[in-house]
Amino acid sequence: MPIGVVLRKTPGATRWAAWHWTASAVLPGAGPADWRVMREEGAAVEYHAATLMLELHGAETEAYLHGISARVPSVYVVMREAVGEAPLEVVLVTASPYEAQDYTDSGEEIVEKVPMPHGLVAWVREFVEEFHEDEVFVKRRRDRKRVDLVEDGIGDPRIGKAADIYASPALKRRRLS
Repeated sequence: MPIGVVLRKTPGATRWAAWHWTASAVLPGAGPADWRVMREEGAAVEYHAATLMLELHGAETEAYLHGISARVPSVYVVMREAVGEAPLEVVLVTASPYEAQDYTDSGEEIVEKVPMPHGLVAWVREFVEEFHEDEVFVKRRRDRKRVDLVEDGIGDPRIGKAADIYASPALKRRRLS
C-alpha cells in the first residue's frame, strides 16, 4: 500500500539546531510527492515529503500483531540526513516495531513513531488474521548422557604413551599423595 509521509519542520530549540524535523502523519493511499508544502503555521511548515510502499510479510505477523495491539497502534518512519536539496531522505515505512528497532541500533537513521490511521490498522489486522500462525512452544528434553562422570586427565587419543597425555593439577596431586 502506498503511504505518504508528512514531515513537520519547526524552529530548533537550541542555537546548535536551526530546525527540528518530525514525522507528524502518514497518508494511506497517497500519490507521488516530492517535498510538497501542505500547511504553514508561522515558522512551522508541514511537507508531504515522500510516498513509499508499506509492504507486509507473512513471516513478520507476530511483530505486526504486537504493533497493532499497543495502546496507540503506530507505523514507523525511517529517515536519514540527505545530501542535496532535501534535508532528509525517507528510507522506509514499516508497521513492524521490531524492524524499526533494528534501524535504531546503528544511530545513522532517524526513526519516528507515527500513530496509525484507523483504516491502516484495519488493513494490517486483516493481514495478520489471514496469515498469523501461533508457534507452539516445545520444551526440548535433555539427552540421557551422564554428565557426572569424571574424565579428568583424558587427552588426545592419538598419543600412545600415558606420560604424554595432559593430566590436570588435581590428578597430579592425587597421584603424589
